[in-house]
Amino acid sequence: MDDQDASAPLDAAWLRELCLAAGADDVGFVALDTPGLEDERDYVLEALPSTRSLIAVCVRLARENFRSRATSNVNTEMDTAIPVLDRIGHRISVALQDRGYRTLYPSVTFPVEAHRLPSRGWAVSYKPVAVAAGLGHMGIHRCVIHPKFGSFIGLGAVLTEAVITPYSRPLDWNPCLGCNLCVSACPVGAIHNDGSFDFSACYTHTYSQFVNNFADWVEDIADSADAEDYRQRVTPGETVGKFHRQYRSGYCVSVCPAGEDVIGPFLADRKQHLHDVVRPLQHKPEYVYVTEGSTAEAYARKKFPHKPIRYVESGIAPPDGIDAAPEPT
Repeated sequence: MDDQDASAPLDAAWLRELCLAAGADDVGFVALDTPGLEDERDYVLEALPSTRSLIAVCVRLARENFRSRATSNVNTEMDTAIPVLDRIGHRISVALQDRGYRTLYPSVTFPVEAHRLPSRGWAVSYKPVAVAAGLGHMGIHRCVIHPKFGSFIGLGAVLTEAVITPYSRPLDWNPCLGCNLCVSACPVGAIHNDGSFDFSACYTHTYSQFVNNFADWVEDIADSADAEDYRQRVTPGETVGKFHRQYRSGYCVSVCPAGEDVIGPFLADRKQHLHDVVRPLQHKPEYVYVTEGSTAEAYARKKFPHKPIRYVESGIAPPDGIDAAPEPT
């Protein structure tokens, strides 16, 4: 530990340089009692009871990996970015620990707090923290849009008992263009033109192999009379997919043209953006995972009849007050 008094506030400029040196592409700081974080307070204090401040960090994503029609490329990018965020959180936490501050970095993604399921399983919601810390604003797709990097960011957070001065301020404008390309690309109609959002539809499809459909798969195994019966319930491709987590759809992020680093080609030729980015995802043959009889099923059958429907029996309803895409982005 160095000579700094552990009760003294941390200088934001010094802390920013520490976070950037740890690997963050951008960072912001916010007090726990900041308006907009009320729903996070109990969860944050459960993780670190002495928390006074939150450090929001983001890293850039490789855009073309995320836009690829090949699910393996998308998941390779997610599996690359998530450990990076964990390492950044670890480095920041150890550095502040060495200065005498209790500091904790929550898990960026799964595993989750399984005892809370089917309610909220994650420890801290990075999106409202990022918004409060000035890293961007929520778009219509309920993902944070950074003013420079756009939607192509991974988010993390660090909790600390330190007071930071000065704290960051939220952006006074929203980078979202209101183009509604995310609406047109979502295979389950989770994003609506009127600004509303269907959390359950998004969660059920995107995370089908994490929680919902994984539980169904275990039950399918238990209920199957033999191998032939099992193959009637689950395709070989779905079985193989169970052994590596897969995000089924990040199309709302993939097609988003917002952000200083991203918007150029869209402004230069919008039709080409549709041809190169949006249409391939709309036309992609793939399973769509829905709860039977849901509005998501009706939407997928109408808008994407070439995408086969698969039912998820254990679809998870949204936690109270949730009106955003599930963590992580």
